[in-house]
Amino acid sequence: MSFIGIDLGTTFIKGAVLDLETRELRQVRRVPFPPQIENTAPLACEFDPDEILTAVHTLLAELAPHAPDCEGVVMCGQMHGMVLMNSRGEIQSNCVTWRDQRVVMPHPSGSESYFQVLAKRIDPKHVRQLGHELDPGRPISYLFWFAEQGDLTPGITPVSLPDFVLSALCESAPGVELTNAGAYGALNLETLNWHKEVIAALELDDLHWPEIRQLGDVVGHLDLNGTQVPCYTPVGDYQCALVGSLFSADEVSLNIATGSQVSRMTPALALGDYQTRPFFEGKFLNTFTSPPGGRALNVIVDLLCELPRAQGLNLKDPWESFTQAAEDIDDTDLEVDLNFFPTPRGDRGRIGNIRQDNFTMGHLFRAAFQNMADSFYDCALRLDPAESWKNLLFSGGLACKLEVLRRVIQEKFDTTYRLPPFEEDTLFGLLILAAVFSGRARSVDEMTDKLRT
Repeated sequence: MSFIGIDLGTTFIKGAVLDLETRELRQVRRVPFPPQIENTAPLACEFDPDEILTAVHTLLAELAPHAPDCEGVVMCGQMHGMVLMNSRGEIQSNCVTWRDQRVVMPHPSGSESYFQVLAKRIDPKHVRQLGHELDPGRPISYLFWFAEQGDLTPGITPVSLPDFVLSALCESAPGVELTNAGAYGALNLETLNWHKEVIAALELDDLHWPEIRQLGDVVGHLDLNGTQVPCYTPVGDYQCALVGSLFSADEVSLNIATGSQVSRMTPALALGDYQTRPFFEGKFLNTFTSPPGGRALNVIVDLLCELPRAQGLNLKDPWESFTQAAEDIDDTDLEVDLNFFPTPRGDRGRIGNIRQDNFTMGHLFRAAFQNMADSFYDCALRLDPAESWKNLLFSGGLACKLEVLRRVIQEKFDTTYRLPPFEEDTLFGLLILAAVFSGRARSVDEMTDKLRT
């Protein structure tokens, strides 16, 4: 027996047949996420909801013949995406995603930005209850901007991207599970319900906020192969990927790609000076989401590639040369601070302690990797001052690709590490959830324990 899993990613929408008997992914397919709509508001990032639905329909049509005994559909999606819907289930806006930054524009009231005006209206203790999920790229910020423009109709419902897709496919009322609800920037983690005080302070209390659903709730049914199959409430893609990586409570998760995330799992709510997100089955993730990653390294890569580009030379894979050069350096006293963008350690980078013999490509990248290791370790200490972790879990394209980076980080943490056991960790996370929803496992923990052995 099987399920169909859909992952609404930022670059691709992926799908697969989830074989629950063999615990394998079959017929893995992907289609590009639709292109961004041009000529919208400045700094906006919007997508056509109908094009997203068409892409999902295409995937389902391709996968359905390979799942004649399909038991259900499970879904996850890029967090922080939002579509507005009315009480009749009709689309009332484009899809706004986490890359939207329109709230950093100046507010008409003066020199401050929309986001600064928003932040001043919220009590610091309430920001803490939100898990410090107050950020320009959150639905609460988009909604504030729409409200300030007079573009919000009372009674309208802000719907997460995957919940919008399932609501439209099943013609059912939209709701939201906790992992996606936390991504709104409006969830009170202490009550696990919408934060009424924050919503009122931003004058968003005349909206219809979606019902908070439980993990594994059925949101509607979809006709596949002539049979009505249940569709389960979608979850956040970050949490789903960690499940698919078999993340455990004694590990530190280091996700290193264009950006980076450092996370620890806790059995109960433990708020602090970091972001806190709902996980599954009563657990939480304490997370830093802005240590330097590939985006910061690309500043150095772009600098080194500037001259050959000016000469009309196209370097096939500069990363291979840069990482090999770093491999050849055992240690360096060159100093690189990769905080070229806002991070927990500042927002100004630098290169220092330069001498003639250490200002080389190898020393430069070795120092950059050491700075990343220092940043990750500092974040891990802030999440867990007792250093109670026993292992590192690396994920993300950059971490999986660069062995030298993993080794430098491992030396800093002085512990063991592992990579995700499955290439498609998010889809495999959906397989694990499908096993729980179908009763083949009593809990996510039970299923992940089975797969670890």
